[in-house]
Amino acid sequence: MKAILFDCDGTLADSFGLICGTMRRCFAIAGLPEPDDAATSGVIGLSLDLAIHRLAPTVPAEQLPALVETYRQAFHQIRAEGTYPERLFPGVEAMLRRLAARDDVLLGMVTGKSRRGVRHVVEAHGLEGVFPAVRTADDCPSKPHPAMVLECCDVLGVRPADALVVGDAIYDMQMAVTAGATGWGVAWGAQPAEALILAGASGVATTVAELDASLDLWLAGEREMILPA
Repeated sequence: MKAILFDCDGTLADSFGLICGTMRRCFAIAGLPEPDDAATSGVIGLSLDLAIHRLAPTVPAEQLPALVETYRQAFHQIRAEGTYPERLFPGVEAMLRRLAARDDVLLGMVTGKSRRGVRHVVEAHGLEGVFPAVRTADDCPSKPHPAMVLECCDVLGVRPADALVVGDAIYDMQMAVTAGATGWGVAWGAQPAEALILAGASGVATTVAELDASLDLWLAGEREMILPA
């Protein structure tokens, strides 16, 4: 049995606008200079306290919990406003349902989102039961710590060496390498393919269709997962 562990934001769901808009509002409420989208993109995947600290390193550590709560409140407000819908990237839902129907692989989610955030995405797209193992920022230390991968593998009864981590951020790839799993990047999210490769990705898919095909090759035991042009 093998496992494929997916990041959520920027990998499965297009959450970029929602996250950047929320971070700007959070900083504005707190009276801090609003970060630009490029800076916020660079911290997607980290837990909220680490992400905010990276964007505002001069803020005292004791103030971070209040900023995290401000972010969470702003996030739910902006989501309710519907300005930035969290849609799955085209082709992702079909890919997930096809993989979930296979009997040689189990799926998991390893994400910096909260449990509440994961539940919203899963319920919004009818994905209940697709991910028998989920680890979030509420459960484990922030990426790139390997706990999310190791705990999902433990739940699924799969060795980390038989797990593939799919993500769009360098933290996903670093987490995979540290856990003893294989990292596979996607180029439509937070960071470019070159950065993902440098962080330990064994390869990078440029489209969902390419990712889908590469996953089939990995499940078939192929060492070379990139399809010829």
